[in-house]
Amino acid sequence: MAAPVYPAWVSRWVSGQWRQKKRPPVIRPTRPLVLANKVANRREQAGEATCITEMSVMMACWKQNDFSNAACAEEIRTFYDCVAKAEKERREKAEEETLEPRGNLTSSKVNRLLRRFPNITRYV
Repeated sequence: MAAPVYPAWVSRWVSGQWRQKKRPPVIRPTRPLVLANKVANRREQAGEATCITEMSVMMACWKQNDFSNAACAEEIRTFYDCVAKAEKERREKAEEETLEPRGNLTSSKVNRLLRRFPNITRYV
């Protein structure tokens, strides 16, 4: 019994010749494939508002006393104490994050590292 006769395109398809000799596709990048020396500035997570109640008490006192600082000295001192405490907590948290980074770096830290270690643009 004779073998069946197939058209020529079937034998090329089965053998893989239709794939242009199995070459990988040509990739033409639109930009050079190197890292930039800076990254875009991204907003860091907005912290929660602190000392809102102290500030509103201070402003209410000002409004009642025609914006006199002498009459509202206690409220002003309370507000400034709260701000100092919140700033101290924020600094401690920032120091904690720099000592042991969790996850991704901020864009400012990445830019600082890229300034210290820029791309090599020439060969020695």
